[in-house]
Amino acid sequence: MAPLGLHLFISLCLLLFPFCSFSEETPKITLSLHHLPVPSHPDPFHYLAALANASLLRARHIRNPQATPKPTWAPIYPHSYGGYSLSLNFGTPPQPIPVLLDTGSDLTWLPCTKSYSCRKCSSPSNPIPKIPTFFPKYSSSARLLGCRNPKCSWFHSQDALASCRNCPSNSSTCPKICPPYIIIYGSGSTAGILLSETIDLGDRTVENFTVGCSVYSVKQPAGGIAGFGRGVVSLPAQLGAKSFSYCLVSRRFDDAEGKAGSLVIGGEPEGSDSGLRFTPMRKNPYILPGSAASVYYYVDLKKITVGGKKVKVKKEALIPRKDGSGGTIVDSGTTFTYLDATLMEAVAAAFEEAVAGRYNRSVAVEAATGLRPCFGIGLSAAAVLELPELGFHFKSGAEMRLPIENYFAIAGDRAAGAAAAACLTLVGGEADAASGLEPAVILGSFQQQNYQVVYDLERERIGFRRQPCLNSS
Repeated sequence: MAPLGLHLFISLCLLLFPFCSFSEETPKITLSLHHLPVPSHPDPFHYLAALANASLLRARHIRNPQATPKPTWAPIYPHSYGGYSLSLNFGTPPQPIPVLLDTGSDLTWLPCTKSYSCRKCSSPSNPIPKIPTFFPKYSSSARLLGCRNPKCSWFHSQDALASCRNCPSNSSTCPKICPPYIIIYGSGSTAGILLSETIDLGDRTVENFTVGCSVYSVKQPAGGIAGFGRGVVSLPAQLGAKSFSYCLVSRRFDDAEGKAGSLVIGGEPEGSDSGLRFTPMRKNPYILPGSAASVYYYVDLKKITVGGKKVKVKKEALIPRKDGSGGTIVDSGTTFTYLDATLMEAVAAAFEEAVAGRYNRSVAVEAATGLRPCFGIGLSAAAVLELPELGFHFKSGAEMRLPIENYFAIAGDRAAGAAAAACLTLVGGEADAASGLEPAVILGSFQQQNYQVVYDLERERIGFRRQPCLNSS
């Protein structure tokens, strides 16, 4: 939809709002990460192909963007479309809305109003249930964010707000609300208006929380987005949290009722004596403040190993370059870890060399799933699969030596007696047009299964510890 048409669409939606008023040490919060049911598909390769495609789309967006108190706990649930969700309560009285955990963006937004439209969000091969929607008219605390509210400048440039700031306050022609937002994701987009609203976190209620009220989306999941990126508008930043952490349950429990990991916001993060190993967050020195890429969590990846052997790549491939490209980010919104062309080719070649003579490449499965390499293993070998370990090694000694289920997936319908293949769950190698902002490595959620990942915002470091995440707290 063109910007002008979108603006008119949103303006019409505003007429539907029954409210027109304007707004001008954090406890530890623990929430569950939830799943949403997604029906099965008759094609045995559909699941992996869909996740691979979604991971590539997400990587395209990431690489070419358009911007000691008591803690809180919540469960987080896995979904077969690749994301992990939690339930947040907005409004007075509270309205529960499922949202996807996303450390690669900062705005939290919700499907909003009875006029919410989601184009291409469902298809015959991927039907979704009725989208849970937030209704501002049922909330006594909902307020439209005014264009003179300082928070409006979090989303719009001073030039965009000039007509508001330079207009006499008593003028009837002055714009009164913060301009609409438009967010471009790898697989779609969303647009709407900004609200100042109350968020209920169980043992704590926070007023004047800035949240997006989306009225139009394209190719978005059944729910909204919880932005946990590095920006000032992110959920942790608005809550004043000095840290947050999550533990992502295994993909084996996709869409399984009651199977959840956990998300903890605030509190004092555990130290290295707990088994956590930290690596410093780093700023990409070539990214402009306020740009979409400025919210990414960059870390220093020192090397990648396959079977304990260092993958041979140039050191320059792992660090940010002067044009802003390169480097490594941690992103819960990407499913399969993305590697740029140089790294992907080197890692794939390392696996081929390590398994030479034991497994044969399955070109047909690679074509069906979009993953590579895939190795034919048959039915009898599936139970005793032996593949080399994949490791990510970060600055200061933090590392992720992954269990096999975190980097290989079985493709094929073994239940039906069909021969199986094991596919490496990394994607990449695309020759995208460079924008100067592309990370070389995007560490996705599939590789983070059953890891406690701690974002120590105060000390600017990220910690990793392998542990069971099922119904963790």
